[in-house]
Amino acid sequence: MKDTLVKPRSRGRMRLLIGTACAAALVVSGMVIAPSAHAEADRTLSQNSTGTHNGYYYSFWKDSGNASMTLRENGRYSSRWDGSTNNWVGGKGWATGTRRTVSYSGSYQPNGNSYLALYGWTRNQLIEYYVVENFGTYNPSSGATRMGSVTTDGSVYDIYRSQRVNAPSIDGTRTFYQYWSVRQQKRTGGTITTANHFDAWARAGMQLGSNHSYQVMATEGYRSSGSSDINVWEGGGNPGPSPTSSPGNPGQGNCTAVLSAGQQFGDRFNLNVSVQNVSNWTVTLTLNGSQWIQNSWNASVSGTSGTVTARPNGSGNTFGVTIMANGNWTWPTVTCRT
Repeated sequence: MKDTLVKPRSRGRMRLLIGTACAAALVVSGMVIAPSAHAEADRTLSQNSTGTHNGYYYSFWKDSGNASMTLRENGRYSSRWDGSTNNWVGGKGWATGTRRTVSYSGSYQPNGNSYLALYGWTRNQLIEYYVVENFGTYNPSSGATRMGSVTTDGSVYDIYRSQRVNAPSIDGTRTFYQYWSVRQQKRTGGTITTANHFDAWARAGMQLGSNHSYQVMATEGYRSSGSSDINVWEGGGNPGPSPTSSPGNPGQGNCTAVLSAGQQFGDRFNLNVSVQNVSNWTVTLTLNGSQWIQNSWNASVSGTSGTVTARPNGSGNTFGVTIMANGNWTWPTVTCRT
């Protein structure tokens, strides 16, 4: 991914263009979600910039006017823009997109043409994609071709495809498709099961590229005014410390564990674990910090803290655990072996 900023494409409708230009499910076969100790001070941006802050990738871009974005703790940012701004967009997220579960919360107050979306790019088919959670007076998919719908995370999302011809992209001037999922029931907070959108797009013949560029929770304003204060993190539940991801030890054979978020309470959260491809399995959960297992069901679970092992008990290949957070809401590392 380039570190240079791309000028906006001319358009008749509002467009997202950031920097170098969503019960949650996360497939893990040895994925490590580990806390990262960052304590960078708040930083306010009013000039075009990309980089990292408190463990998250960020991008800020504008073409004119008074727009600014303040980078805050963990995945939080706040923004403000007024009517002098032609077009601006910014947000926090990850330098590389994937089928992650994205959660976010905060406030979003647009006056006019604006929207809030999970936004990213792929290469090796160049695709620009959006999961639009909220918008102001203009639906950003207007004029696009409707390709179907998907029901996920408590709402129907309408699926659209549009094409840009000889337009600016993360790889210069190119012709490429844009994929859209636009939520019918607007919201400013919740969980986006990104994989459900990727799969629905694929069923509609809309294949993403094999090489993912960035993926951010972005606010945009186009000839409008407004403000936002958004916090984004990976996984379900409450945000924990700034997360980073790195490869872990792969599972043996085709054994794969699939995590999904269950209920959350003030001091604990439930996780569901589904084991795929095998029936004789051992799943290892590595808890974070002072977390411990309060309860489990549909598996024989050994241990309560640190490294916990689960095996079948005749109840099938899906089991659950209740984890006492003790202030750490990061999901455990999960591996699976036969």
